[in-house]
Amino acid sequence: MEEFLKQCQQSGDAAYSALRSLLERLENQNTRKDARIFLADLQKRFDTKEASEKCLQTYHFQIQDIYVEQYEGFEKKKKLTLMVIPSIFIPEDWSFTFYEGLNRHPDSIFKDKTVAELGCGNGWISIAIAEKWSPLKVYGLDINPRAVKISWINLYLNALDDSGQPIYDGEKKTLLDRVEFHESDLLSYCRDNHIELERIVGCIPQILNPNPDAMSKMITENASEEFLHSLSNYCAIQGFVEDQFGLGLIARAVEEGISVIKPLGIMIFNIGGRPGQAVCERLFERRGLRINKLWQTKILQAADTDISALVEIEKNSPHRFEFFMGLVGDQPICARTAWAYAKAGGRISHALSVYSCQLRQPNQVKKIFEFLRNGFHDISSSLDLSFEDDSVADEKIPFLAYLTNVLKEISFFPYEQPAGSRRFRSLIAAFMRTYHRIPLTADNIVVFPSRTVAIESALRLLSPRLAIVDEQLTRHLPRQWLTSLSIEKTETAKTSEEDITVIEAPRQSDLMVELIKKLKPQVVVSGIAQFESVTSAAFEHLLDTTREIGCRLFLDISDHFELSSLPASNGVLKYLAGTPLPSHAAIVCGLLKNQVYSDLEVAFVISEEATMFRALSKTVELLQGNTAIISQYYYGCLFHELLAFQLADRHTPAQRVGEDAKAGEVIGFSSSAISVLDHAELSLNETDESSLIHMDVDQSFLPITTPVKAAIFESFARQNIAESEIDVMAGIKQLIHSSYGFPSNGNTEFIYADCPVALFNKLVLCCVQEGGTFCFPTGSNGNYVSAAKFLKAKILNIQTSPEVGFKLSEKTLASSLENVHKPWIYISGPTVNPTGLLYSNEEMKTLLTICAKFGARVLVDTSFSGVEFNSKGGDGWDLGATIEKLSSNNPDFCVSLLGGLFFKMLTGGIKLGFLLLNQPSLVDAFHGFGGLSKPHSTIRYTLKKLLDLREGKSRDLLNAIAEKKELLGSRYKHLKETLEKCGWEVLEAQAGVSIVAKPSAYLGKTIKIKNGASSREIKLDDSNIREAMLLSTGLCINSAAWTGIPGYCRFTIALEESDFERALACITKFKSLVAN
Repeated sequence: MEEFLKQCQQSGDAAYSALRSLLERLENQNTRKDARIFLADLQKRFDTKEASEKCLQTYHFQIQDIYVEQYEGFEKKKKLTLMVIPSIFIPEDWSFTFYEGLNRHPDSIFKDKTVAELGCGNGWISIAIAEKWSPLKVYGLDINPRAVKISWINLYLNALDDSGQPIYDGEKKTLLDRVEFHESDLLSYCRDNHIELERIVGCIPQILNPNPDAMSKMITENASEEFLHSLSNYCAIQGFVEDQFGLGLIARAVEEGISVIKPLGIMIFNIGGRPGQAVCERLFERRGLRINKLWQTKILQAADTDISALVEIEKNSPHRFEFFMGLVGDQPICARTAWAYAKAGGRISHALSVYSCQLRQPNQVKKIFEFLRNGFHDISSSLDLSFEDDSVADEKIPFLAYLTNVLKEISFFPYEQPAGSRRFRSLIAAFMRTYHRIPLTADNIVVFPSRTVAIESALRLLSPRLAIVDEQLTRHLPRQWLTSLSIEKTETAKTSEEDITVIEAPRQSDLMVELIKKLKPQVVVSGIAQFESVTSAAFEHLLDTTREIGCRLFLDISDHFELSSLPASNGVLKYLAGTPLPSHAAIVCGLLKNQVYSDLEVAFVISEEATMFRALSKTVELLQGNTAIISQYYYGCLFHELLAFQLADRHTPAQRVGEDAKAGEVIGFSSSAISVLDHAELSLNETDESSLIHMDVDQSFLPITTPVKAAIFESFARQNIAESEIDVMAGIKQLIHSSYGFPSNGNTEFIYADCPVALFNKLVLCCVQEGGTFCFPTGSNGNYVSAAKFLKAKILNIQTSPEVGFKLSEKTLASSLENVHKPWIYISGPTVNPTGLLYSNEEMKTLLTICAKFGARVLVDTSFSGVEFNSKGGDGWDLGATIEKLSSNNPDFCVSLLGGLFFKMLTGGIKLGFLLLNQPSLVDAFHGFGGLSKPHSTIRYTLKKLLDLREGKSRDLLNAIAEKKELLGSRYKHLKETLEKCGWEVLEAQAGVSIVAKPSAYLGKTIKIKNGASSREIKLDDSNIREAMLLSTGLCINSAAWTGIPGYCRFTIALEESDFERALACITKFKSLVAN
């Protein structure tokens, strides 16, 4: 004994060394009994309070009793015997309050559970939990290695009696069976050893003045006593938004807890109320935890704690901390007042609360945090899973979990058909089958960006002379349709057969039917009144009336369609459950009724007529490109949640065949639409099993960069986003100015939409309305040319020559415009799509000068620019001075700039199109064609974030873009080499994602195409080589019919790596098939 005390007296380190030797004897079963008796004798040596205090001062350790029960219960000890040393946290008000909070739980809370205590100090709470509640296992964890050793000593002190005998509980177990202590930075021990916890408790300190140096030293048991004790009060800044309130360590503990706790587990934390109750509670709620305040009291602020850091925070922010004057004060005072009061000798206190927390939707929240841990910690401060309304949480949390899964699993957004993602259409069909017993398939459904776009697209496809449209559905239709008076067709009428007149009608079936019978329109678009929606009578009346006069019917059910597991009765859907949708009718449904985003819209059209499905699919491709994939993901997740819990095909409805349209009975498609849809090279309607390789679409399938993924997730994770955070205008104008020098002033109109093609088509309509001629150079985007034809524009093809890479030249442009009335010139640049060549600044100035001479309206399309991989030092454009000078000399001349960010920023499937107009008359005409589908606020947030990163020259973003440009350059060389080896003539490219090549070695040759048991021969020319290559190899390219350049086909290169390799193999395979 004396020798032991003599060693302890030397220093705190010497005392710790002696205690460590004592622990070794406790751990050895042969010496354990004697060691425990030694401890009992040691305690008796210092058995009074005064002697115990003197022992701490003289021998650097103390053994004391802590009373954990006010009254001694059945077979429960009233007190714990504990040792403390100066280098670990000595039990105080914080930990006692925490234990009181634990006591507020029912006894079953810890019974037979796996528990971890964070920051266990000398282990007394872990031991108390095991003693009182009989958990399966308690893991006491602390970053201080000395604390862990002392905790083990305390465990032996309480697991064995004074004579060294084990103390057994009612289950014949000792505390040694139930408790372990381990050195661990928060929950790292449990995480590294794959221990799943059912309860996590933690009395974790707040760091009022985070010390970045504290963690930089090596934390070992040989570190200084002062440093080890400082771990109880200070720690490195944790990288959480809560750091500014001293709550960063608790925030990290919560997030680590989410990763290791079982789905129904509970976390209990002690939090000082200095930052304010709202801040403390938000720490948990924004991480998806429901909270319950178990206990709250006040404790005196330690006199040696400097709160001046909090005064500084208050000085620089609107936040106010919460202190109280003494223990009885009930009115909070701010940190500055508290600091002054304490300086004057007053005692200040703060609240201390114990919170019990449980994950809402635990499996989904765990997925979200797993995603954030793997490379996206920087955006975790944006996450907000606090919801006042449970229905909002039930919708948004599963979507965020689904989105994290998408962003984690895919390296790029896959190709989706313009008719809508097949998965999304299949989910809609499954919902209709499951909830409404309507046997639909994905091939009965076409997806549109909005209900307005769906209705306008259908009317343009059909081009009726007269349409009657529900007055509630006409708001965004073109102005001239609603003002035309050409109701009756006469021989002298000046309007063409393609003009559309829309008559507005009230939403009441008897009035609508009366109008239909009198006016005999070709198309009716109607909603259905609320009081008529419960039964199918009104719908059947409309069906019969429109069928009788040979009129097509589009019925809008948006207001009555519910995304719910208990959808209300719907007469239209009841009818369709038993009867096929007649061939002259289609159902329109806009999805707007989500709980979170009032402006997130997707629409779909149901038709059981195959020809209508195909025509609508092609129409949406020409007029819109496709529907935003993120919007389809969002509503797809809602449909999936409503279907996931149901047993598959439990009540499979019988398949049925749609009613065939009888020739001559119902209005057909417009003549221009038929011509374009039959001859345009548009997307194929693929099956689920399709494995086609697409070198025929203007989309990047390159890996999505980490900054893009982070921005996408953050756009949905945030709440209460300010308008300024989704305002992309300034960023895009800055991008345009720096890239092209395009002038913008007070008269410049900035318009944005889901994609550039929608904006392009509105400009084509302006041209048609003005009576102009839309001029395309040969070698323009084939979809744009087809769209202009579909919209009945007068078109002129300006011939280009191979000598200049099929670019416009001064001579050809001037000669082509000589006799053109009101010319509109389309120029793709700086990157020419599809050839991949570049217009230099000087070339562009020359072309604009020629256009100005003829008073032309010029549309410069920059949508396909931004990825120059072989530009030989091109410096971009600076057209400002040239355009302003030319415009002032000829008021008819103007330049509009069309663009998108998906190539400039390589955003994959996240699209936004923008248009800058500089002429007031053109602005007025443009706005006469309403119905533009706008990108959702989350997309604008994503792109604003990326624009800001670009402006700030973010190394991560710029490096990622540079890597992708380098990859495209490598792809171009590889593809060019393969094509040339296989007998193609390749046009040299400098930029973009596509190249053109001529199949010189194949023209006039024959290929045999096998189709099952049969086969057929195709004699190859530049118009059928696409079909031949598709049928024989599964590779989709564009033929000369699409490029507009005789003999030249188009190949895109921004494919996923394995698809690109497969595409090269297909090109080689095609050569061998033709050779044989």
